Amino acid sequence: MHLEGQCNCEGVHYHYDGEPDVVGFCHCKACQRQAGGSGSIFVCVDDDDLKIVGDTIKMYITRADSGLDVNRFFCGRCGSPIVSRCVGFPGKAFIKAGTLNDTSMLKPTVEVWCEEAQPWMPQISGVERFERGPG
Repeated sequence: MHLEGQCNCEGVHYHYDGEPDVVGFCHCKACQRQAGGSGSIFVCVDDDDLKIVGDTIKMYITRADSGLDVNRFFCGRCGSPIVSRCVGFPGKAFIKAGTLNDTSMLKPTVEVWCEEAQPWMPQISGVERFERGPG
């Protein structure tokens, strides 16, 4: 599968060739804040195969409930979230699916941090759900 995307101002571009490990929806408060909504759709991929280009990329570190860091990369000019790298998942990158040029092929197979989901947010039919993170 070929995935490519960019930030809102086109200052950051990325591409990935390969099969994603998982497509999911995260309901955690940090993803709600970052997305400005009910959560974030992510695509988990092998970090070594993700190529990011652009001189406006910035990083902000948050702390997960596990106590481990989450490195959140975004465009420093327009603010678009691009990818997260979690210390608890070495070698993996979590692409923010809203920045993909084509999302038509994505279907979440998992929901995480459901205990923090907005009460009005319906469950995604047919997906595995975790009250917290997987594992």
